[in-house]
Amino acid sequence: MQKRLQKGARLALSVATLSGIGLIGAFGAGTAGAAGPSPVIGHVYLDDNTTGTNTISGFDRHVDGSLTPLAGSPFVAGGAGTGAGLASQGALQVSSNGRFLIAVDAGSNQLSVLRIHQDGVLQLVPNGVVSSGGTNPVSVAEQNGLVYVANASVVAPNYTGFTLSSSGQLQPLANSTVWLANSSQPGDVLFNSTGTNLIGAEVASSKIDSFAVGTNGLLTEAAGAPFTAQGLGPLGSEFRPTNPEQLFVSNAHNGTALGTVSAYNVANDGALSSIGASPVANGQTAPCWVAITPNGNYLFAVNTGSGSISSYQIATDGSLTYITSTAVSNSAGVGATDASVSPDGRTLYVNESRVDTVGAFTINSDGTLAELSSSPVALPAGATPAGIVTTGS
Repeated sequence: MQKRLQKGARLALSVATLSGIGLIGAFGAGTAGAAGPSPVIGHVYLDDNTTGTNTISGFDRHVDGSLTPLAGSPFVAGGAGTGAGLASQGALQVSSNGRFLIAVDAGSNQLSVLRIHQDGVLQLVPNGVVSSGGTNPVSVAEQNGLVYVANASVVAPNYTGFTLSSSGQLQPLANSTVWLANSSQPGDVLFNSTGTNLIGAEVASSKIDSFAVGTNGLLTEAAGAPFTAQGLGPLGSEFRPTNPEQLFVSNAHNGTALGTVSAYNVANDGALSSIGASPVANGQTAPCWVAITPNGNYLFAVNTGSGSISSYQIATDGSLTYITSTAVSNSAGVGATDASVSPDGRTLYVNESRVDTVGAFTINSDGTLAELSSSPVALPAGATPAGIVTTGS
């Protein structure tokens, strides 16, 4: 009799626990009743780039891929936005330890750091707004506390380094600034997963900057850099999550239906070499932004001019194979920009900046996409978003 009671108690506790975390109903539990809302497993954030006080939009991310606005969103970033598109990738980044969000404030030439609370709510850290070390910051990268920002001013553009403290403060890194040619328009700066290399895409000059990163955080430019891109307007850039030596770059300005994506090997010293039959065309216009699944199998290029998203398969050696392109359902979706894949690799989120919405697409096992019925989701009025990130499981 005592064993029966203990077993019943354990069962009651299990049911109560499952109910508390939202699993009963979401996945079915016999007599548990009607299905409840899909459980929250993470969050999605966008840099609103709002005129005056900049804000960050936040959403709960559910198991089924749907989004709902976070309580208190949008959150004050501290600096100022421009109220216009930034023509960049990576305007918003999550720190490697998952504790902080780093945002560019292009209108005030600053960076902001916000703490990510367990419920997804954002809060500006003390002394969380600092000068970007230049004018018109458009992209930021972070790896294990080392931060670099791309300042895209017409005159004296640069990459400038910082260190991120354990409490979220940014401190300028002495002698870290790398000056670029006037009017080169850096549009993306990013680390590989090991933090040993840093890449920058120059949109206007069609060049790719490549550096080895020293143990002191300073950059050493690769011999022969900046490298001439394989197409016009290199912009969206991503290292393969499963291989820090493989880099993929979209070529946005080739013209109507001539969009391509390039694949490169990156040597320890930053030297670039082409992979396979790179660049690979997709028949679309202006592939400006790229995102890669966590398992490294698929790449997605957001075609701003076509209002579509192209899927590519990535082979072990980094070679690309074009699969297909999926239209963004919103008829005004031409102008979709930044994209981010959820950590579980199941959903692709796209910043549809022209119409102030976020699109959500299921990633099928073959790399094709299907837009969720709940997509797109509206952004706050006045937002001109740039940059998108996802967190959670």
